[in-house]
Amino acid sequence: MSEAPSTATNALAVALSTLDPELRRRLDEGGFDPEHFLSLAATLHDGDAVTRRRTRNSVKGKVEPPRPDEIAKLPAEGTPEYERLRARGEEAMRKGELAFTTMAGGMATRMGGIVKALADVTPGHTFLDMRLAENRTASARAGRPVPLWLMTSDATHDDIVAALAKAGAPPNVAAFKQNLSLRLNPDGSLFRGDDGQPSEHATGHGDLVDALRRSKLLDAFVQGGGKYVWITNVDNLGASIDPVVLGRFIEASDKGIDVQTEVTRKEGDKGGIPAHAEGKLQVLEEFRLPPDFDPATVPVFNTNTFLVRAEPLLKQPLDWTYFEVEKNVDGRPAIQFERLLQEITAQMPSTYLEVPRDGAASRFLPVKDFDELAKRRGTIELVARARGML
Repeated sequence: MSEAPSTATNALAVALSTLDPELRRRLDEGGFDPEHFLSLAATLHDGDAVTRRRTRNSVKGKVEPPRPDEIAKLPAEGTPEYERLRARGEEAMRKGELAFTTMAGGMATRMGGIVKALADVTPGHTFLDMRLAENRTASARAGRPVPLWLMTSDATHDDIVAALAKAGAPPNVAAFKQNLSLRLNPDGSLFRGDDGQPSEHATGHGDLVDALRRSKLLDAFVQGGGKYVWITNVDNLGASIDPVVLGRFIEASDKGIDVQTEVTRKEGDKGGIPAHAEGKLQVLEEFRLPPDFDPATVPVFNTNTFLVRAEPLLKQPLDWTYFEVEKNVDGRPAIQFERLLQEITAQMPSTYLEVPRDGAASRFLPVKDFDELAKRRGTIELVARARGML
């Protein structure tokens, strides 16, 4: 028989109070909230795991696909509308209204233990190198430095900061850490690895909002007149700065929109999809959908690239869902709680833009591992050369 919830919670509280001071320092630096952690651990006693996760993770009520008119496309290159949007985006860049944030955190496990940002994309050019080159190109186009912020993790921060120093990164480039937490056993007790130490983990790209606020980078940007923040994954080099895409978002923001989400057509992919749920069109991962909704009815999915108005990104209260995820760690089940950045679409007025995924115009070139890198390298190099990354 498992321990009573209060007994297990008390035991976990004692375990937290006796953590190594250095680990506790890093947890505090990473936004760790012991009381919230204890409250999440207590939920592991709420019935069987399958029912509990379905209840926690699933959206409530009816889910419907978006209407075709709710997924916009950019105008054709060379048209008056295209040129108007480009001019609007370039003007915002010249005024210092854009910052670019790229997510380079996680646990550095997907590419053989190498920090992905520091893996070579082409010989002698890492993802980080290409992001720095892109920033130089964008800054030259804007006639002023465009802020480039990298969200790292406890596992990637030191290596990325050292690489930035080695590259002579300018002052407009900064790194900030995402949150750090601890894994649990399925019974809610503290999970310890085979080395006997508490098992740490980053809590997902939903950390970006709190971590960016904690860094104070966003405060200074908004105070200086900054208005828009581009957010993307470090490995998706297709998601680069495009004044036309920016111009389209600026015009949407003039009408009360806070978030522009890039989506692209599915080609056998699975991922978050835009869907109507709980009174709004939002991005939902498939595990959040009710059994009677077929995700194949939505032909596009989220690329995890967003443009967000800076002021609500800094100030708006957000109510995050912490999803219960089971991992295999040292051959044993471990529970960690994660959050997803796309939940901002449920809490801020959002619009959706379909972007291309093929050829030189691609804005979706993700690289999860070396096999995918080998498959995409030719297109990545084509895109990188066209956009000032090489």
